[in-house]
Amino acid sequence: QIDFARLASYGDSDSPGKVQILKDIELDIKGRDVIIIDDIMDTGHTLNAFKEHLVKKGARSVKICVLIDKTCRREAHTTPDFSGFSIEKGFVVGYGLDYGEKYRNLSGIFVVESSEGGDI
Repeated sequence: QIDFARLASYGDSDSPGKVQILKDIELDIKGRDVIIIDDIMDTGHTLNAFKEHLVKKGARSVKICVLIDKTCRREAHTTPDFSGFSIEKGFVVGYGLDYGEKYRNLSGIFVVESSEGGDI
């Protein structure tokens, strides 16, 4: 079965790492094995908080699968169980990932560079 959730994370100085569940899953997951699928793991706060939430809902196990494991900004003590590929740093766009609502429709995944030539 498949279900969807929507989460928001806030990284400002007033509430670093605070995660809010805007839309929770509707399926009963008590005693079930669950896989969270997401596009990218960056700081890890959002996926870690959602994993803990699903465990509290009674999931027997919770694994995390991401397309991109971005390691340089990792703050939460969690890693994906499955990932398409890892990058150390850079802001990526394409294949559904956007930058200011742009570049989402690119057929590949690319690193955005600033006008000075450095990573964003």
